[in-house]
Parts: sequence; C-alpha cells; structure tokens
Amino acid sequence: MRSIIGRIKDKFSRSDDFALPGEEEEGYVEIPPEGVAAPERSKITVRPFVLEEFQDVKPILDSLREGYTISLVNIRPLKDKDLVELKRAINKLKKTCEAVEGDIAGFGDDWIALTPSFAKIYRDRPESFEQVSAPGDDL
Repeated sequence: MRSIIGRIKDKFSRSDDFALPGEEEEGYVEIPPEGVAAPERSKITVRPFVLEEFQDVKPILDSLREGYTISLVNIRPLKDKDLVELKRAINKLKKTCEAVEGDIAGFGDDWIALTPSFAKIYRDRPESFEQVSAPGDDL
C-alpha cells in the first residue's frame, strides 16, 4: 500500500516540473502599482512657441492635442505684422483648447498660455475678465 501511495505522491510532486511540448516557462513580469504612469508619459513639457504667421499655429495645436505639453506662445511678431491673422490664430487656438477641455489665458500684451485638460491657469480676477482676446476685440 505504501508503494502505491508513494508512487501517486511522486507523480503529483513531479507534475510541477512538467511542461507540455511547445510551452516554455515564462519569466516574471513586473507590474507597476496602480496610479503610477508609464515613464514616457509621466513628464510634462513646458514649451515656448513664437507666432510669426498663421501657419505657426499647427505645432502648437499638435502639442496641445498630445496632452502632455503646456504651451507658452509669444504673439508679438504676428501682432506687429497682421492683427487680422492674429485674431484668426487666437480663435483657432481657443476652439482647440475648448475641444480638449484645456485652458487658455493671456499674460501681458505679448504672451498666451495653453494647457491640456489636467492643468488650469491661475486667475486672480473673475474668470469673465480673463478671456483671451485679440487686439481690437471688445470685452
């Protein structure tokens, strides 16, 4: 009787080492804890842009849509060159910012900031006064 129980015991104890043909042992895979982002997406970039003509809006919009870039845009060159184009560019930036649920605000006369949805721009005045407008727009 002991020999039968011993053989059964040996069969089950060896089954852990048994692998089907074509199967290989897998190594351990480290899984990061919840709430930890992948390293390439955890960094936020603050990137400056210069708006010299309307076509310069495209890289700003691309970085905003990507969702990991806060854009600081110098609008002075386009402001000095063509106010109509500046107004058109700012409207395009506003619409995209609203679409991605981001935030946009002006700083002084020559800079605007755009943030993706995870960030909000601090305003010390009521929000109704903080809308970005092109020169010549009525508030």
